[in-house]
Amino acid sequence: MSDPTTPPASASAPATALTTAFSAALRARRLVAIVRGTDAEASFRTVMTLVESGVPLVEVSLSGADALGVLRRARAELGGEAWLGAGTVLTTDDARRAADAGANLIVTPGLGAGVDEALRRELPVAAGVLTPTDVIAASAAGVTALKIFPASAMGGPAYLKALRAPFPDLPFVPVGGVDAAAAEEYLALGAVAVGVGSPLIGDAADGGDLDALRGRAAEFVAVAGAGR
Repeated sequence: MSDPTTPPASASAPATALTTAFSAALRARRLVAIVRGTDAEASFRTVMTLVESGVPLVEVSLSGADALGVLRRARAELGGEAWLGAGTVLTTDDARRAADAGANLIVTPGLGAGVDEALRRELPVAAGVLTPTDVIAASAAGVTALKIFPASAMGGPAYLKALRAPFPDLPFVPVGGVDAAAAEEYLALGAVAVGVGSPLIGDAADGGDLDALRGRAAEFVAVAGAGR
């Protein structure tokens, strides 16, 4: 039996294969790490440390230092056996450059041209949503996952519970202010996964302690694996 967390070899695979593989990986791992650093070398080391620590779904925010370079280096090092997402994708050009750098997942803070271009390129998309109107529009567009952002500002787990009432079967991924306790609550309430930035990454992507990152990664991996 194939490993559901292993993506196809490249983002050029048919959309059905790639998006199905990402959906399976998201449901199996239930955790996406978000790397946004001020130091490109430290950001690259952070990506590698996360993957080595059992966090195979990693998003590199385009708002970080030399994010495209970080993606290229990570893709060259890890080959096709990793999910490398580009985050904070806003425009058509953002999506194009991210795909060219090796991203096989596009993550956006909202709906717009970046989502449209990623879907045109047959890439999995985790699109930012907040309101029920956003949810309906994103689902109609055919995105792979619905990133509730900023989740903490809207009431955290209580807001996820409210959204799931009219949309009980949709793949929500809360992002924003998700610490280990919140992650556990979101997952218990039916989130398909959580996206975690600073509570997991800390200062690692700015040159901080990678051993501390490994410890935090182990904590979040345990939370994501609990209750399955």
